[in-house]
Amino acid sequence: MTRDAAWTAFDQAAAEAASARIVDQFAADPDRLARMSVEAAGLYLDLSKQSWTRAAFDACLDLARASDVEGRRAALFAGEAVNLTEGRAVLHPALRAAPGADFKALGEPVSAEVDAVRADMKAYADAVRLGAEAGATGKTFEAIVHVGIGGSDLGPRVVWDALRPLDPAIDLRFVANIDPRDMAEALTGLDPETTLVVVVSKTFTTQETLANAEAAKAWLAASLPAEGMTKHFIGVTAAPDKAAAFGCGRTFAFRDWVGGRYSLWSAVSLSCGIALGWEVFERMLAGAAEMDAHFVSAPLERNAPILLALAQVFNVDGLNRPARTVAPYAHALRRLPSFLQQLEMESNGKRVHRDGTPVTRQTCPVVFGEPGTNGQHAFFQQIHQGPEVVPAEFVIVAKTHADAPESPLWSNALAQGQALMLGKTTEAAKAEGLAQGLSEEEATRLASHRTFTGNRPSTAIVMERLTPEALGALLALYEHKTFVEGVIWDINSFDQWGVELGKVLAKAILKDVDAGGPSADLDPSTATLMTRLMG
Repeated sequence: MTRDAAWTAFDQAAAEAASARIVDQFAADPDRLARMSVEAAGLYLDLSKQSWTRAAFDACLDLARASDVEGRRAALFAGEAVNLTEGRAVLHPALRAAPGADFKALGEPVSAEVDAVRADMKAYADAVRLGAEAGATGKTFEAIVHVGIGGSDLGPRVVWDALRPLDPAIDLRFVANIDPRDMAEALTGLDPETTLVVVVSKTFTTQETLANAEAAKAWLAASLPAEGMTKHFIGVTAAPDKAAAFGCGRTFAFRDWVGGRYSLWSAVSLSCGIALGWEVFERMLAGAAEMDAHFVSAPLERNAPILLALAQVFNVDGLNRPARTVAPYAHALRRLPSFLQQLEMESNGKRVHRDGTPVTRQTCPVVFGEPGTNGQHAFFQQIHQGPEVVPAEFVIVAKTHADAPESPLWSNALAQGQALMLGKTTEAAKAEGLAQGLSEEEATRLASHRTFTGNRPSTAIVMERLTPEALGALLALYEHKTFVEGVIWDINSFDQWGVELGKVLAKAILKDVDAGGPSADLDPSTATLMTRLMG
């Protein structure tokens, strides 16, 4: 089947499915749950509450085949230039492969280099934790300030929040915002003599990161001898010369085939490897590698990242649903929605196909979320009774904490998925009011307010515990999902020119500020705002 023919069949199946009720599909298709659920790398995915009928599900699989998902997947793992606008391979799977792997980037062997950097990371992490690596005055490090932004911040931050012990031996704090308040909060209560600063920037030119690194340097310099300052600065970068010139005593490298939002598996997460302990970090890598193996080997119809991607494509392009919410029912995963915002929206928020022609369909939806049950008391009202259908994704951890009863948490997740699907009819709402003792008139008046249309889709992703392996598998699942969507939409998921434009314009505005005011070619609105803000 050609790609055009597959899209035509997809559209027809979606049009037919639009009027079908999800709950009715279980009776119409007794094998639905088995077909639309899959286990992979310790995760269980249930996509049976999605809006697709069996015919639409099959049409989605045909679309994946016609889009050559399997061929493009092979190209990704072979290290071909899948990032065609920058001529780069995209090889984050190489970063979590077992030692001795044979990944190549554009034909160049890279696995030996990955193994060497990982061994250096382990040696340094162990040395810091054992006290063999110490600060300028000989005191051991008790805190790390991780300075980065975007992919150099969100990945390590979600890992730390998910896996940190309640009382960590090393306190890890993150600074991303150029607002000085962010750095001030991170440094409060810390001792310069026992604080290590890890500066993460691929180019070591990122404005926000360098400004924050300079602030950290000034803070340290006020208390430490100059000759020992470099012991307190570690650079993680693809530009080690610039990091050394800044004052980093050691650098850990990663290459240009590691995209920022896919880089948490590299030296970008050195601070996590130190603060969590190297064994924990390696276990997370192993979980991601297990998901990689599943993604490469499982057939399309039993492939977790592919099915998750197809559900999103079906909602966005088949049923015109341009938003999706992600609700992790685990406090430790509270930053997952923020991580996914960058991963998915920066990757697939594109307006042209790979050949540069404009897209004619929707691409990435808006992704938002909050941990359950917090979100239930915020935006869930909108997803239950708002006029627009917003697909939901529930990430459920069966046992989130050793001493806590878990069922109140995950029972809420199950109830939300069931309520979205079933809804409540006006007749049932009226009967409920009468049963509560309302008069006929009052029950009738309130019935429409208490009606839920239902038939709203959701996906459940379940794990037993939030182990390092499960976290690695979960994050790799979403990475591959994002890639598959890009293949189906025929866009490049690995550049981010929209981010670059803002950086360029910010530098131009700063030049105007330094010159004393707006330049003549600045638009009236921006010029007026600049003048007001300059006072």
